[in-house]
Amino acid sequence: MRLRNIPRAAEEVANHPIVIQSGEEHKGKWNKVFDNPNPIHIEIGMGKGQFILSLAKQNPDINYIGIERYTSVLLRAIEKFDTEEYSSLSNIRFLCMDAADIANIFATQEVDRIYLNFSDPWPKARHAKRRLTSREFLARYEEVLKQDGTIEFKTDNIPLFDFSLEEIKESNYTLVDFTKDLHHEPSMNKGNIMTEYEAKFSALGNPICKLIARR
Repeated sequence: MRLRNIPRAAEEVANHPIVIQSGEEHKGKWNKVFDNPNPIHIEIGMGKGQFILSLAKQNPDINYIGIERYTSVLLRAIEKFDTEEYSSLSNIRFLCMDAADIANIFATQEVDRIYLNFSDPWPKARHAKRRLTSREFLARYEEVLKQDGTIEFKTDNIPLFDFSLEEIKESNYTLVDFTKDLHHEPSMNKGNIMTEYEAKFSALGNPICKLIARR
Protein backbone atom coordinates (compact mmCIF):
# COMPACT_ATOMS: atom_id res chain seq x y z
CA MET A 1 0.00 0.00 0.00
CA ARG A 2 1.45 3.36 -1.04
CA LEU A 3 0.88 6.06 1.55
CA ARG A 4 0.50 9.75 0.97
CA ASN A 5 2.51 11.45 3.68
CA ILE A 6 0.59 14.08 5.60
CA PRO A 7 3.07 16.49 7.22
CA ARG A 8 0.79 17.37 10.14
CA ALA A 9 -0.03 13.75 10.96
CA ALA A 10 2.74 13.05 13.48
CA GLU A 11 1.92 16.13 15.55
CA GLU A 12 -1.82 15.52 15.58
CA VAL A 13 -1.38 11.84 16.48
CA ALA A 14 0.97 12.82 19.31
CA ASN A 15 -1.49 15.33 20.76
CA HIS A 16 -4.88 13.69 20.35
CA PRO A 17 -6.40 12.32 23.58
CA ILE A 18 -7.81 9.22 21.88
CA VAL A 19 -4.26 8.05 21.04
CA ILE A 20 -2.29 6.29 23.76
CA GLN A 21 1.27 7.57 23.48
CA SER A 22 3.10 5.03 25.65
CA GLY A 23 1.41 1.66 25.47
CA GLU A 24 4.13 -0.05 27.48
CA GLU A 25 3.02 1.87 30.58
CA HIS A 26 -0.40 0.22 30.40
CA LYS A 27 0.70 -3.39 29.91
CA GLY A 28 -1.47 -5.54 32.17
CA LYS A 29 -3.55 -2.50 33.15
CA TRP A 30 -5.63 -1.72 30.09
CA ASN A 31 -8.89 -2.09 32.01
CA LYS A 32 -7.73 0.86 34.14
CA VAL A 33 -7.39 2.93 30.97
CA PHE A 34 -11.05 2.27 30.23
CA ASP A 35 -12.02 2.26 33.93
CA ASN A 36 -14.02 -0.96 33.60
CA PRO A 37 -13.47 -4.76 33.53
CA ASN A 38 -14.95 -5.28 30.06
CA PRO A 39 -13.34 -7.55 27.42
CA ILE A 40 -10.59 -6.06 25.25
CA HIS A 41 -10.71 -6.48 21.48
CA ILE A 42 -7.98 -5.11 19.22
CA GLU A 43 -7.67 -4.51 15.50
CA ILE A 44 -4.19 -4.66 14.02
CA GLY A 45 -3.80 -2.50 10.94
CA MET A 46 -7.06 -0.61 11.40
CA GLY A 47 -6.54 1.75 8.46
CA LYS A 48 -9.01 4.64 8.49
CA GLY A 49 -10.94 3.15 11.40
CA GLN A 50 -14.40 2.52 9.96
CA PHE A 51 -14.52 -1.10 11.14
CA ILE A 52 -13.40 -0.65 14.74
CA LEU A 53 -15.34 2.58 15.29
CA SER A 54 -18.51 0.85 14.09
CA LEU A 55 -17.86 -2.05 16.45
CA ALA A 56 -17.26 0.29 19.38
CA LYS A 57 -20.52 2.10 18.68
CA GLN A 58 -22.48 -1.16 18.46
CA ASN A 59 -20.89 -2.78 21.53
CA PRO A 60 -20.49 -0.34 24.43
CA ASP A 61 -19.69 -3.20 26.82
CA ILE A 62 -16.49 -4.12 24.94
CA ASN A 63 -13.27 -2.07 24.97
CA TYR A 64 -11.61 -1.60 21.58
CA ILE A 65 -8.02 -0.69 20.75
CA GLY A 66 -7.12 0.12 17.16
CA ILE A 67 -3.49 -0.34 16.14
CA GLU A 68 -2.03 1.40 13.09
CA ARG A 69 1.64 1.75 12.20
CA TYR A 70 1.49 4.82 9.97
CA THR A 71 0.63 8.26 11.35
CA SER A 72 -0.81 9.49 8.05
CA VAL A 73 -3.30 6.61 8.09
CA LEU A 74 -4.03 6.90 11.80
CA LEU A 75 -4.82 10.58 11.30
CA ARG A 76 -7.76 9.59 9.09
CA ALA A 77 -9.11 7.36 11.87
CA ILE A 78 -8.74 10.24 14.33
CA GLU A 79 -10.65 12.52 11.99
CA LYS A 80 -13.40 9.93 11.69
CA PHE A 81 -13.53 9.58 15.49
CA ASP A 82 -13.87 13.36 15.81
CA THR A 83 -17.13 13.36 13.86
CA GLU A 84 -20.46 13.66 15.65
CA GLU A 85 -21.18 9.96 15.09
CA TYR A 86 -18.23 8.68 17.12
CA SER A 87 -16.74 11.45 19.29
CA SER A 88 -18.79 10.51 22.35
CA LEU A 89 -17.49 6.92 22.45
CA SER A 90 -15.57 6.11 25.62
CA ASN A 91 -14.75 2.46 24.80
CA ILE A 92 -12.09 3.00 22.15
CA ARG A 93 -8.42 4.02 22.03
CA PHE A 94 -5.82 4.12 19.25
CA LEU A 95 -2.14 3.11 19.26
CA CYS A 96 0.50 4.02 16.71
CA MET A 97 2.90 1.08 16.76
CA ASP A 98 4.35 -1.91 14.95
CA ALA A 99 2.36 -5.10 15.51
CA ALA A 100 5.62 -7.00 16.11
CA ASP A 101 5.81 -5.26 19.50
CA ILE A 102 2.40 -6.45 20.69
CA ALA A 103 3.76 -8.50 23.61
CA ASN A 104 5.40 -5.33 24.97
CA ILE A 105 2.02 -3.60 25.11
CA PHE A 106 -0.35 -6.29 26.36
CA ALA A 107 0.12 -8.78 29.18
CA THR A 108 -0.44 -12.53 29.04
CA GLN A 109 -4.14 -13.30 28.44
CA GLU A 110 -5.12 -9.62 28.46
CA VAL A 111 -6.78 -9.62 25.02
CA ASP A 112 -10.02 -11.43 24.18
CA ARG A 113 -10.10 -11.00 20.40
CA ILE A 114 -7.85 -9.84 17.57
CA TYR A 115 -9.14 -8.58 14.24
CA LEU A 116 -6.94 -8.63 11.13
CA ASN A 117 -8.56 -7.01 8.11
CA PHE A 118 -7.08 -6.79 4.60
CA SER A 119 -3.51 -6.98 5.85
CA ASP A 120 -0.54 -6.32 3.57
CA PRO A 121 -0.04 -9.61 1.64
CA TRP A 122 3.74 -9.25 1.36
CA PRO A 123 3.60 -11.39 -1.82
CA LYS A 124 7.29 -12.23 -2.10
CA ALA A 125 8.15 -15.55 -0.44
CA ARG A 126 11.14 -14.08 1.37
CA HIS A 127 8.79 -11.68 3.16
CA ALA A 128 6.40 -14.36 4.44
CA LYS A 129 7.39 -13.77 8.07
CA ARG A 130 6.11 -10.21 7.78
CA ARG A 131 2.56 -11.31 7.02
CA LEU A 132 0.28 -10.70 9.98
CA THR A 133 -1.05 -14.26 9.73
CA SER A 134 2.38 -15.91 9.62
CA ARG A 135 3.22 -18.42 12.33
CA GLU A 136 5.68 -15.87 13.73
CA PHE A 137 2.89 -13.35 14.28
CA LEU A 138 0.46 -16.02 15.43
CA ALA A 139 2.96 -16.89 18.17
CA ARG A 140 3.07 -13.24 19.20
CA TYR A 141 -0.72 -13.12 19.43
CA GLU A 142 -0.68 -16.28 21.51
CA GLU A 143 1.35 -14.42 24.13
CA VAL A 144 -1.45 -11.90 24.75
CA LEU A 145 -4.68 -13.73 23.87
CA LYS A 146 -6.78 -15.30 26.58
CA GLN A 147 -7.28 -19.04 26.54
CA ASP A 148 -10.11 -19.55 24.03
CA GLY A 149 -9.44 -16.06 22.67
CA THR A 150 -10.09 -15.66 18.95
CA ILE A 151 -8.57 -14.23 15.80
CA GLU A 152 -10.79 -13.06 12.94
CA PHE A 153 -9.14 -12.43 9.58
CA LYS A 154 -10.63 -11.03 6.37
CA THR A 155 -9.03 -10.50 2.96
CA ASP A 156 -9.79 -10.59 -0.75
CA ASN A 157 -6.32 -12.00 -1.47
CA ILE A 158 -6.74 -15.72 -2.14
CA PRO A 159 -3.02 -16.67 -1.96
CA LEU A 160 -2.70 -14.85 1.36
CA PHE A 161 -5.83 -16.55 2.66
CA ASP A 162 -4.60 -20.02 1.64
CA PHE A 163 -1.26 -19.24 3.29
CA SER A 164 -3.10 -18.16 6.46
CA LEU A 165 -5.13 -21.37 6.61
CA GLU A 166 -1.94 -23.41 6.44
CA GLU A 167 -0.23 -21.30 9.10
CA ILE A 168 -3.19 -21.77 11.44
CA LYS A 169 -2.97 -25.54 10.98
CA GLU A 170 0.72 -25.46 11.91
CA SER A 171 0.15 -23.33 15.00
CA ASN A 172 -1.43 -23.74 18.43
CA TYR A 173 -4.81 -22.54 17.18
CA THR A 174 -8.00 -24.32 16.23
CA LEU A 175 -9.66 -23.29 12.98
CA VAL A 176 -13.27 -22.62 13.99
CA ASP A 177 -14.71 -21.71 10.59
CA PHE A 178 -13.76 -20.20 7.25
CA THR A 179 -15.24 -19.17 3.92
CA LYS A 180 -13.94 -17.90 0.61
CA ASP A 181 -17.15 -16.04 -0.18
CA LEU A 182 -18.19 -14.26 3.00
CA HIS A 183 -21.01 -12.16 1.58
CA HIS A 184 -22.76 -15.28 0.28
CA GLU A 185 -22.26 -17.30 3.47
CA PRO A 186 -25.20 -16.28 5.69
CA SER A 187 -23.96 -17.87 8.91
CA MET A 188 -20.59 -16.08 8.80
CA ASN A 189 -21.84 -12.87 7.22
CA LYS A 190 -24.45 -12.22 9.90
CA GLY A 191 -23.62 -8.92 11.59
CA ASN A 192 -20.61 -8.39 9.34
CA ILE A 193 -19.16 -4.88 9.37
CA MET A 194 -17.37 -3.97 6.18
CA THR A 195 -14.05 -2.17 6.21
CA GLU A 196 -13.27 0.53 3.63
CA TYR A 197 -11.25 -1.98 1.61
CA GLU A 198 -13.97 -4.61 1.89
CA ALA A 199 -16.58 -2.26 0.46
CA LYS A 200 -14.22 -1.27 -2.35
CA PHE A 201 -13.15 -4.79 -3.33
CA SER A 202 -16.60 -6.37 -3.03
CA ALA A 203 -18.00 -3.63 -5.27
CA LEU A 204 -15.48 -4.76 -7.87
CA GLY A 205 -16.85 -8.30 -7.59
CA ASN A 206 -13.99 -9.73 -5.55
CA PRO A 207 -15.14 -12.46 -3.13
CA ILE A 208 -14.18 -11.80 0.48
CA CYS A 209 -12.48 -14.53 2.52
CA LYS A 210 -12.79 -14.87 6.29
CA LEU A 211 -11.48 -17.23 8.93
CA ILE A 212 -11.99 -17.52 12.65
CA ALA A 213 -9.38 -19.27 14.80
CA ARG A 214 -9.36 -19.96 18.52
CA ARG A 215 -6.35 -20.17 20.80
